[in-house]
Amino acid sequence: MNLREAVRITVASSAAVVLLGGCSAAEPSRPTTSSSMPATTIAAPRPADLAKQRATAAYLGMWSDMADAATTSDWQSPKLAQNATAEALQTISRSLYADHYNGLITKGRPVNHPSVQAAEPPADPTSVTISDCGDSTNWLKYRADNGQPADDGPGGHRRIEALVKKAVDGSWKVTTFAVHEVGSCSG
Repeated sequence: MNLREAVRITVASSAAVVLLGGCSAAEPSRPTTSSSMPATTIAAPRPADLAKQRATAAYLGMWSDMADAATTSDWQSPKLAQNATAEALQTISRSLYADHYNGLITKGRPVNHPSVQAAEPPADPTSVTISDCGDSTNWLKYRADNGQPADDGPGGHRRIEALVKKAVDGSWKVTTFAVHEVGSCSG
């Protein structure tokens, strides 16, 4: 039996149970009364809302993946491609390679507060623009050989802009992002 036949049999059996369930020789039928409770329906999420949620999740995932790889400056981590592609992935890989080459690692985690600025096309977006005031206060570089802080200055709040696009396979990935200088936004 294939899946289509199994579905037909299940549907037919379910329909028979429903139809026969109301028939009983022992119990006379009673008139139905309407309930004062309204029927609850769950509305399906709109495509635009789903797109914004998935794009934001990809954006946050990119930063999490980057923070994980930065603990060892692993510019070749396969995790990096889960939420980033194109220019964004290249930027992350180059940055981690430079840290590896210079004997640096990064400790801590960034704190992000993304908000969707635009979604195009509006009815069923395939492109979402995100703005963030990321906080790198507790996400700093250290020397890999001795664990001492690297002289790269303190972290802080930075304005970040990102473009997240829906891929052919339906996944969402950050394609570009720009991180501005410390103090370019207030947390």
